[in-house]
Amino acid sequence: MTEIWECKKKFTPLSYFNSHVSTHTEAKPYQCTQCDKAFSQSGHLTTHLRTHTGEKPYQCTQCDKAFSQSGHLTTHLRTHTGEKPYQCTQCDKAFNQSNDLTTHLRTHTGEKPYQCTQCHKAFNKSGDLTTHLRTHTGEKSYQCTQCNKVKSHISVHNATRPFSDCSALTTHLRTHTGEKPFQCTQCNKAFNQSGNLTTHLRTHTVEKPYQCTQCNKAFKQFCHLTTHLRTHTGEKPHQCTQCNKAFNHSGHLTTHLRIHTGEKPYQCTQCDKAFNVSASLTKHLRTHTGEKPYHCTQCDKAFSASGSLNRHLRTHIGGKPYQCTQCDKAFSIGSTLTTHLRTHTGVKAISVYTM
Repeated sequence: MTEIWECKKKFTPLSYFNSHVSTHTEAKPYQCTQCDKAFSQSGHLTTHLRTHTGEKPYQCTQCDKAFSQSGHLTTHLRTHTGEKPYQCTQCDKAFNQSNDLTTHLRTHTGEKPYQCTQCHKAFNKSGDLTTHLRTHTGEKSYQCTQCNKVKSHISVHNATRPFSDCSALTTHLRTHTGEKPFQCTQCNKAFNQSGNLTTHLRTHTVEKPYQCTQCNKAFKQFCHLTTHLRTHTGEKPHQCTQCNKAFNHSGHLTTHLRIHTGEKPYQCTQCDKAFNVSASLTKHLRTHTGEKPYHCTQCDKAFSASGSLNRHLRTHIGGKPYQCTQCDKAFSIGSTLTTHLRTHTGVKAISVYTM
């Protein structure tokens, strides 16, 4: 057995010793003939050459994915088995990759080892620093060849730009292929992002790990807590550039911007109608299917929209929230109040007759 005096590691056989010694020197004798990269170990060169040849000799037996490195296959197999061998000692979270645990531990320590040389920002992930650096260089490396779509908010600004993050492009491409590699072990649902699976798994439990410090509400997702906190602070960081409106949620701004652009991305497959919000499409589809999922608990009536059920429930409880400002009458339905107000203004509703 041979011992390295610099780090005290011991190796058997001698070939392992020789490979490790090269990590203490700058010697990189294994040169790639396709590019200018060089490596200290022949195995690293062999793996690198597959980036040129496209060879992926490590095949998953559970699906049709293949990998250029055995370690990548090992990690991938855990998406099928659900194995998470890397346990955080500070909380109950576990991970299927050691580097994910390393990154997670920084949320406990506050460590941000990746420093931007252009400004003072620091990051706990190298990928976040890489993405940030592109804000200085303007580099845009990852272009989708399938469509012009980039990130969800870009189309509302009428801008076109490629993805600056490789993982973002990989995830986006799944919208074209339909690939959903992240399978829920509790039900049949599958997802194209691991984070979406993590969020979904909480629907099978009562876990709500994100607690509001201002009230007793708790949330399954951190982003929902962030949005909720704005109801306490009044913060509305998402500003419309077309008018003066501001919103506490980026999704609300995205929906609002469609008023200015006229974009209606949610198309009905049964007719030619389109909508600017997905909820409107869902509601509209019920006119085709006849589905009425909102049931009255006081009688046997059912409705296709929750608002219709709420209006109906007032007929049981006698609630009349719509108060006339001209007299003391009140109504359970807003449209009835609108009609009533015409008795004060003298405005006559326009009727259209067809012959």
